[in-house]
Amino acid sequence: MTSWIPLGEMQLLPISGGRLRIDGGNMFGVVPRMLWQQVAVPDEEHRIRVETNCLLVRTTTSLGLIDCGYGSKAAEKIRRRLAMEPDAPLVRNLQSHRITPEDIDWVILTHLHFDHAGGCTYRDENHRLQPTFHRARHYVQQVEWDDGVGNVPELAGSYFQDDFLPLAEAGLLQWVNCKSEIEPGITVSLTGGHTRGHQMVKLKSQGETAIYPADLCPMVAHLQTFWTLAYDQFPLIVRRLKPSLIRDIVEHDRLMLFSHDPDIAAARLRVDAGGRLGAEPVFT
Repeated sequence: MTSWIPLGEMQLLPISGGRLRIDGGNMFGVVPRMLWQQVAVPDEEHRIRVETNCLLVRTTTSLGLIDCGYGSKAAEKIRRRLAMEPDAPLVRNLQSHRITPEDIDWVILTHLHFDHAGGCTYRDENHRLQPTFHRARHYVQQVEWDDGVGNVPELAGSYFQDDFLPLAEAGLLQWVNCKSEIEPGITVSLTGGHTRGHQMVKLKSQGETAIYPADLCPMVAHLQTFWTLAYDQFPLIVRRLKPSLIRDIVEHDRLMLFSHDPDIAAARLRVDAGGRLGAEPVFT
């Protein structure tokens, strides 16, 4: 299933910002390995398959992106460690759909970790940092930006300023506070949890709604309340928010989009006769 997903007058297309492999313990936090390895088989280096499912959004008046994958700037040592793809996967995958960076009007960044914001910039032939989507307005929560540029000691290694500082220098950055409508029917809301300034995205058109909760629930396996990331800065907030968010998605039959699941990028959530929650794939 590779065609655009209709959502009222909008069209949605999950698109890879790059595959990688991450330590399974980091992806499942306090969940014992004997449990998580049943749904995510690790390799000999204890890494599991992870996707960066960005979202291309076509409205009646614009073309935008939610998150940008990891891009092309990582050092070779890091690329080998995480089994990252070469070059700039997101740009390459956009081109396969005949879309260039110049076609993108706006970008929403759910947060500024490298696997969501790294693809926002690249180094040109003179090794100078440049915005990838040089026509696009980029939207980030103000508190996330403050943490990203704040050089906070306890967040060392969480943010790489080469990913996003060039956006501000080029005048492409728009800070938002809490809740804001980016385009008609496209709203961001501050959630916190994964990071202090993490935001989720709601897309609504003609009575149909899709939710991109980003790293509040990155994979189908994380639908369970206590299956959270070791990377979460505030795991208790994630545990409080996630059940009510999922309940709302189920009750109103909203489309759920997963930021890191390697097999299912979009699904309808279903509860079976035994009360077990599952995902019915819409896009694989």
